[in-house]
Amino acid sequence: MADALPLVLLAEQFAKLPGIGMKTAQRLAYFVMSMSDDEVTEFSEAIINAHEKVGLCSVCQNLTDKEICPVCDDVRRDHSVICVVEGPKDVSAFERTKEYNGVYHVLHGLISPIDNITPDSLKIKELLARIQKGGVEEVIMATNPTVEGEATAMYISRLIRPLGVKVTRLAFGLPVGANLEYADEVTLFKALENRNEM
Repeated sequence: MADALPLVLLAEQFAKLPGIGMKTAQRLAYFVMSMSDDEVTEFSEAIINAHEKVGLCSVCQNLTDKEICPVCDDVRRDHSVICVVEGPKDVSAFERTKEYNGVYHVLHGLISPIDNITPDSLKIKELLARIQKGGVEEVIMATNPTVEGEATAMYISRLIRPLGVKVTRLAFGLPVGANLEYADEVTLFKALENRNEM
């Protein structure tokens, strides 16, 4: 590569981002070089500002720039239902549906012994503390349908059940508009298992 060293280093930084390969990282680096000095300053300040001012909500552990996030602070939300998710992006996905009116709890990962992620690495103690304060009637386990997601959901549900709180799991199955012949066996099994009465 005949690029100047600072450009190579910039591309390497972009390549550290999830889902960004080296070709995309190089395109982003070249794009930054085409920006004006003011745009570069604005871009870098936005990164630094977000990194310095965004922290975890003291209640649900989601990302926020306040002590308590807007969802936890909203008295119109149903605080008796907690939806447990892997990361902040999952909260955004649920919020886009505009159908869920409960609150959330963000684990910041899934149990994965291979990756040295233990239950203590996650925000499980904070979830149990919330439930023990009272007022929680249902916890929805909304982790992904992966081995790690299932294991995490099972582990947490075993801790919650003795507290007298209902634990539910998101239904999994066929996506809307899917063609049966292209669905894999696990998806079809989950669709059968989670079938509803009509």
